[in-house]
Amino acid sequence: MTQIIERPAWPGDAEPDEPRPPTGSPTATTVSMVQAINRALHDAMAADDRVLVFGEDVAQLGGVFRVTDGLHETFGEARCFDTPLAESAIVGIAIGMAIRGMVPVPEIQFDGFAAPAFDQIVSHLAKYRMRTHGDVDMQVTIRIPSFGGIGAVEHHSESTESYWLHTAGLKVVIPSTPSDTYWLLREAISSRDPVIFLEPKRRYWTKGELDTSVPAPPIGRAAVRRAGRDVTVITYGSLVDTALAAADLADGHDLEVIDLRSLNPLDFDTIAASIRKTGRAVIMHEGPRTLGFGAELAARISEELFYDLEAPVLRATGFDTPYPPARLEKLWLPGVDRLLDCVHQAMSQP
Repeated sequence: MTQIIERPAWPGDAEPDEPRPPTGSPTATTVSMVQAINRALHDAMAADDRVLVFGEDVAQLGGVFRVTDGLHETFGEARCFDTPLAESAIVGIAIGMAIRGMVPVPEIQFDGFAAPAFDQIVSHLAKYRMRTHGDVDMQVTIRIPSFGGIGAVEHHSESTESYWLHTAGLKVVIPSTPSDTYWLLREAISSRDPVIFLEPKRRYWTKGELDTSVPAPPIGRAAVRRAGRDVTVITYGSLVDTALAAADLADGHDLEVIDLRSLNPLDFDTIAASIRKTGRAVIMHEGPRTLGFGAELAARISEELFYDLEAPVLRATGFDTPYPPARLEKLWLPGVDRLLDCVHQAMSQP
């Protein structure tokens, strides 16, 4: 797994001994995930003139989801610009810029469009820093609107995380709340290693509190979103809200919900502590079941926590089929019922 590198101090960070503002303080605002991404990009560009934002339709249009709205007007065409519809070229440009000391933040317009850039990401971006023995940083953050749930057409609702996780050298980050989105993106941009930043577009318009003076936990730290004693539910991205909804309907079963926040680096310590308490685990992700992230995590839990388990590790996932047409995606995506079926099965073990 990629080593966590400490980020530098950012403007607005409190000193270690300075008291943190309480929740609901005047410095906090309610924003959507889209607004949190936009704010993070704006603040990163304002703090460091090496930060560049580019991709398809990100400049004058402000992006398909208006995530980059206003950046072109604020920072000019040299720092926020449109590219041709050529994902391989977009990532290749970013690699060259990083070699020259710039900090590129390219956008791949939709998750399914990342395939043309696969060679650049896997063969070059992920390996360049190691090839140079750490002398050349790959300070590149690739933003990708990802996952399903919005009724989009083909190639617009893919779960690509397993591809990137299998590639050593890449950090893989998936936020679930506006606050995490802001802070994880700021930290990703400051990372010396390349980051694949997968944004759950189903939660783009979810609102939450953001206080830019109070940093969230860093990349590589999971969050326990709900404490429980019976079953540990491990998930990330938009399915965190699904897991929390299932926990409210669990018929006397007390679910602990862990939001991983990043898949590489992985906070296995938080997972282990929870499973030692509950003795049961269900992993939930949108991607197909076979060789999905849940398969790797289930194997590791079984290897390292075998004697703490009261039941097999179960998975609530998508199906081993291509992503379906929009009218069928609700049947394809794992939801509350699929998760609760796994919980019932785990609790039924003798």
